[in-house]
Amino acid sequence: MKERTPVVWYGSWAIRILALLTSSIGVASAASLESIRARAPEREVIYFMLPDRFENGDPTNDRGGLKGDRLRTGFDPTSKGFYNGGDLKGLISRLDYIQGLGATAIWLGPIYKNKPVQGAPGQESAGYHGYWITDFTTVDPHFGTDDELRQLIDALRARGMKIYLDIITNHTADVIAYRECPTSECPYRARADYPYSRRGGPAGEPINEGFAGDGPRHQTTENFAKLTRADFAYTPFVPRGEESVKVPGWLNDPIWYHNRGNTTFSGESNDMGDFVGLDDLMTENPRVVQGFIDIFGNWIDRYGIDGFRIDTAKHVNDEFWRAFTPAMLDRAKQRGIPNFHIFGEVFTDSPTDVSLLARYTRSAGLPTVLDFAFAAAVRETIAGDASTDMLARLFADDVLYEGGADTALRSPTFISNHDFGRFSHFIFKKRPNVSLEEALARVKLAHAMLLTLRGVPTLYSGDEQGFVGLGGDQSARQPLFASRVAEYLAQPILGSSTTHAQDHFNTDHPLYTLIARLSTLRTAHAALHSGRQETRRYTEGKPGIFAVSRFDPVSGGEYVIAFNTSASPIVTQVQVETTSLTFDSLEGRCESKASAPGSLKMSLPAFGFAVCAARGDR
Repeated sequence: MKERTPVVWYGSWAIRILALLTSSIGVASAASLESIRARAPEREVIYFMLPDRFENGDPTNDRGGLKGDRLRTGFDPTSKGFYNGGDLKGLISRLDYIQGLGATAIWLGPIYKNKPVQGAPGQESAGYHGYWITDFTTVDPHFGTDDELRQLIDALRARGMKIYLDIITNHTADVIAYRECPTSECPYRARADYPYSRRGGPAGEPINEGFAGDGPRHQTTENFAKLTRADFAYTPFVPRGEESVKVPGWLNDPIWYHNRGNTTFSGESNDMGDFVGLDDLMTENPRVVQGFIDIFGNWIDRYGIDGFRIDTAKHVNDEFWRAFTPAMLDRAKQRGIPNFHIFGEVFTDSPTDVSLLARYTRSAGLPTVLDFAFAAAVRETIAGDASTDMLARLFADDVLYEGGADTALRSPTFISNHDFGRFSHFIFKKRPNVSLEEALARVKLAHAMLLTLRGVPTLYSGDEQGFVGLGGDQSARQPLFASRVAEYLAQPILGSSTTHAQDHFNTDHPLYTLIARLSTLRTAHAALHSGRQETRRYTEGKPGIFAVSRFDPVSGGEYVIAFNTSASPIVTQVQVETTSLTFDSLEGRCESKASAPGSLKMSLPAFGFAVCAARGDR
């Protein structure tokens, strides 16, 4: 789709926003910090990156202060499964690039000290991603220092930007081993087959006398004081040399873990099993609950951060979240942060399983969750051939969340991530013979949905440069700095003739410029970040039109947003308010007048979109 130059009216808003951004650069005053913290979560545009895969600003920390080969230091820039060299200094040096994209907040992948390398012989990989924590209290030396984190936060504050930290309470690094299977994976052993009251099964030695179990009514300090032995299912032990590797020190005792073997991702193992061998914390125990309140409350106290993304939230029991979440919100309020944003990771690959996401806002009390259903719906309708009634169904289910549409409005939406893969990858997976031009058009349409529909748009680092990838996990974690990983070097890049052998911070890339323009538009118009959304038209049985209205929360002014997911142009009528009679084109082509009170003609090219604002008070 050929990009259309916005009308002058929209351009004046862009100039005003850029002026506001420019005026914020400098040392943040108390007043400006207060204004940053006063912004509601739905007003943000989030940029997510893994620090190891963004920019290398200090090659001296690539090995994290360790000596030896990659199995000791974790550093190997030729491998997608090891540290590649990105760090906090590199991130600080590229804040102009991120802010120019229109991002107002950064979600920083886990920065805590990790176990450098783990895995069976021949299957080793490094903790470059940050999810194998040993020390929850400090920055991993591969990424820099605590002082450099403070410098990053100060630099963000000077730009009027927020920072969200990625946190983990479900597990630590894989340190604890089991005598019964010290060198192999240990299958999950259920509570019925291996009760806490016996060692190694119902016929085993009596242990933990008086312990009533881990159910909700038994999650008291008094009860868990009777759980004194951890060898009910397996015989856990800490290998020599790792007895004190975890910080805070209480985390080194196996008694604070479930010790039941690997999760099957179903049934009780969903909460109690080791996540691919990672030591699964017994989050039913009040000591563990308080321990993590102390750990992450301290990060709020020390750095005044603006929110947490919670990893593996669905693998932790509800009672933990009902204690932890209000404690974090209270801690933030005491620090002067009234809009602390907490969003949990509750994975689903179904566009219609909103009930799973909503359940964690109800039973677990999480304020919001990452909108995996949105990602799946956009994937199926734009990368695939699903009809747009799927999107209508998605948004109709917003009422399922605790707090309904208001909660959905604050929930981060996304189309790509570091685990399941980039949106562009799914286009090529579903359409092996698609042209590069069509693939780029589809990616643009997906970003248009992300940045104009309800929710907090969350951009994944590299998408704005046309990165594709071959799948999820390591295959979706290309660095923006020049790569030496063979798999990455062989991949095409949408919208560019470059390769991964060079840096990718191109502010003229067609995806970067589109995202920057739509982010500015979103920031300028309250209806697009805080407005109620109403579905107006959709197609059943095939790709086609999807249209919504969004309404200014103060004036009530209407904005009509329409998308064409088909490969053919569409001309159709869209219902509007009967008082919305004349319109301005903010993006794409809009008719200047309604066809009749209550009806607006929309003409959209293949994979096109438009944003139309009814004239009036805006």
